Amino acid sequence: MRTAVLSDIIELIGGGTPKTNKPEFWSGDIPWLSVVDFGGDRRWVDQTEKAITSLGLESSSTKLLNKGDIIISARGTVGELAQLRRPMAFNQSCYGIRAKAGVDQNFLYYLLKKSVNDLRRQSHGGVFNTITRSTFDVVSVSIPNLETQKKIANILGSLDEKIELNRRMNETLEQLGQALFRHYFVDKTKQSNGNIRTIPLGKKFHPKRGRNLQARDMICGDTPVISGGLKPAGFHNEANTTAPVITISASGANAGFVSVWGEPVWSADSSYIDSTITKYVYTYYLFLKNKQKEIYDMQTGSGQPHIYPKHIELLEIADLSDCEFNDFEQRVRPLFDMIHKNKKQIDYLSNIRDLLLPKLISGEIEIWQPN
Repeated sequence: MRTAVLSDIIELIGGGTPKTNKPEFWSGDIPWLSVVDFGGDRRWVDQTEKAITSLGLESSSTKLLNKGDIIISARGTVGELAQLRRPMAFNQSCYGIRAKAGVDQNFLYYLLKKSVNDLRRQSHGGVFNTITRSTFDVVSVSIPNLETQKKIANILGSLDEKIELNRRMNETLEQLGQALFRHYFVDKTKQSNGNIRTIPLGKKFHPKRGRNLQARDMICGDTPVISGGLKPAGFHNEANTTAPVITISASGANAGFVSVWGEPVWSADSSYIDSTITKYVYTYYLFLKNKQKEIYDMQTGSGQPHIYPKHIELLEIADLSDCEFNDFEQRVRPLFDMIHKNKKQIDYLSNIRDLLLPKLISGEIEIWQPN
């Protein structure tokens, strides 16, 4: 095991942005990464919102990273990390990272994942915290021999591959649910004139504002608290709802975002919840997701965008009988049962990976080798 600073074991590559007023630089076939395209808990990035042309690549300071190279956000949301599934260019708010001789590229990803909090602590700036090239000069890491690096990367990579497989399966299952929804609630309900018989959603669905918790209530227990961003913000020791349930973000950057939960959650006052529709919860979830853009467009207020239940209740849903609602719900419920099961496995595997990662890299857990 040897010790080095990060800058000694990596090649750091800067990015750039082609001129946005030059249409010939954009909408090409070269993926162009920005911070919105990667991060969270996903190891791999394989698609981007924007793409550039070969002329855009040649006429700017952006570089083309190789498959397997690593991207890290250096400004704003500092320390988001991913590995590239295919060659991509990237903007100046990120660094590309490539391993030098003696360091396995896949191991480097996990080494950086372990070191990202140290990098964030060294970031600085006024309006935005920033990782600079000098940041990599002051973060020390321990590096095992190359054979051990590859074994560590293989163990952790196997967990990440299973996590990603479950995520992709969930995306496919939800797409299948949406296809079934369109068949039942659009295609089958069209009249001879092409119109659809509808009623206001408020006749069946009644979102209510959640209730805030005191900070002291959010430090123990096992019930996620769903805030405006609809990600668990803490934990509470009582369940406000029974699973499954729909939540809708009421305010903030994610105002209008719809999610469905297969476990009890506590809805804070920055989101809405309806725990009275358990019978048709997935029907309404798929409907609301289908109307996601319309819900976003309902935001009012300049300083703090906000969604109100009265607006959501005005959305028009196909006027089906209770028998038809029940038939559809019975068809899609098994899909979401599998989605929730996969999510639990994702959480379990992620926890195992995060527990093993620092212990394997530090040598606290030795990799068993047969005689």
